[in-house]
Amino acid sequence: MTDDNSSVSRRDFIKTTASGVVAAGAVIGAARRVAASTIRVTPRAIGANDRIRVGVIGVKGMGGGHLRNLVGPDMTADNVQVAAVCDIWETVRLKAQKTAELPDSAAVADYRRLLDDKTIDAVVIATPDHWHGRIGLDAILAGKHIYIEKPFTRRLDEAFKIYDAAKDTGIKVQVGSHGCSDPKYLKARELVKSGQFGTLLWAQGSYCRNNPKGEWNYTIEPELTPQTVDWNTWLGPAPKREFSAERFFRWRKYWDYGTGIIGDLWPHRLHPLMLAMNITEFPKSVSCIGTDLCHTDSRPGPDGQPFGAPRDVPDTTMMFVEFPSGVSIVLAGSTVNERGFEDVVRFAKANLTMGGNRLMVVPERPFSDEIDARDETPPDAGETHVKHMRNFLDSLRKNVAPNCSEDLGIRVQTVVSMAEAAFRKQRLARFDERTREILV
Repeated sequence: MTDDNSSVSRRDFIKTTASGVVAAGAVIGAARRVAASTIRVTPRAIGANDRIRVGVIGVKGMGGGHLRNLVGPDMTADNVQVAAVCDIWETVRLKAQKTAELPDSAAVADYRRLLDDKTIDAVVIATPDHWHGRIGLDAILAGKHIYIEKPFTRRLDEAFKIYDAAKDTGIKVQVGSHGCSDPKYLKARELVKSGQFGTLLWAQGSYCRNNPKGEWNYTIEPELTPQTVDWNTWLGPAPKREFSAERFFRWRKYWDYGTGIIGDLWPHRLHPLMLAMNITEFPKSVSCIGTDLCHTDSRPGPDGQPFGAPRDVPDTTMMFVEFPSGVSIVLAGSTVNERGFEDVVRFAKANLTMGGNRLMVVPERPFSDEIDARDETPPDAGETHVKHMRNFLDSLRKNVAPNCSEDLGIRVQTVVSMAEAAFRKQRLARFDERTREILV
């Protein structure tokens, strides 16, 4: 693993890294007071039969998938209309414009122009992670509900700004961790809240892959050049660098823009597990270890050339999360071995297992006479992006919190940011909820 901050002091790391470590508590407190006193946003009331107009910001990759779902046959009955698309790369933007059958005025390079459209009710934010915070907050200030891809933001302070703004305005936030709309996890939460299995203890999960080409080594398209994309705009709040197609397409490998397994893959487990466990606490401490064992990027590609520059992020990681109540979560992550852990929530009297898309109650041997082993799998179990987007749209019509709201999102982002800080500094990370500060 390459750590660009290996020579940075602990104090400077906490102040400057893009790990989501929060600044001094006094600054955070002041920011919250400013937000609460200046935000004056009243989103449009959306009735049960109203059409919801959506803008999509970032329309390549996951954003392109959301766009196709929104205009596709699976969501025809959802009364939703894509009103605008935004991307700084013209090639992608024009393709999205054609997919959504939009006029030239509704396909823009500057997301602020999209937010200026007062007829748009909600936006989907599917940009690289380092843009989530700025666009998400700007969208709320423009009165738009937001569906924001995971991780919530690149930096924890950005996530708290969105969290505070959402609370102050009533804007709905859905973090795009679609497992949260899998009925399996929602049913598990019902069972957990029933208290029938005794004391909640701990849970395990993993997100493991094995990509011989090296994870996140997406195809570098020759059409992308300094002349066809605004590189400085793409960098945005990230450190300034010379144009790099490698970084543009494979940004998840670099700390400047993403966090690899920690922020890209683990949220897929953290959000639904914490939802199922009904965890409403912020984490107390997080430890995270990992390494780059296979040096995947040095393997030759089809053209005989290496797939890319050495990655910043590890290919193998383990994390332990402790909550103030004593409940804990253990997660494994890998991009070079796909055999992971089954999702299991453990109690004193029984276990809930969620492997193979089934929800099973497995009693502990001493309590097998009290608790029956049984299958609790809902008939419509399974996670899809369409289910999660539909849940977001339904939350706007019913004026209720979506399944992965800012409340769950901010707690998961705190875990993610603590895990990054713990990994990069090789120390236990603790969280001070009062100051919103990560201590490593």
